[in-house]
Amino acid sequence: MSATEIEIKRLIIDTLMLEDVDIEDINSHEALFGAGLGLDSIDALELGLAIRKKFNIKIDSEKDDVARIFASVAALSQFIESAQG
Repeated sequence: MSATEIEIKRLIIDTLMLEDVDIEDINSHEALFGAGLGLDSIDALELGLAIRKKFNIKIDSEKDDVARIFASVAALSQFIESAQG
């Protein structure tokens, strides 16, 4: 697990106030939405804002493939690491 993945997991837990979830409970390759972690569209908005603040990266819903980027912690981590270049 990369340092970015750990930061994203902590960000998910803190931003969405998932009090009963630990970093180890989130599988980096599991879906964040639906049957996976169970996040919804409001969670995606909150998480997008938190990512923008923490990593200074804006995910543009009109240009970026948002579904692919938010597919999993691993996908988010890959996007953030490539954007930070």
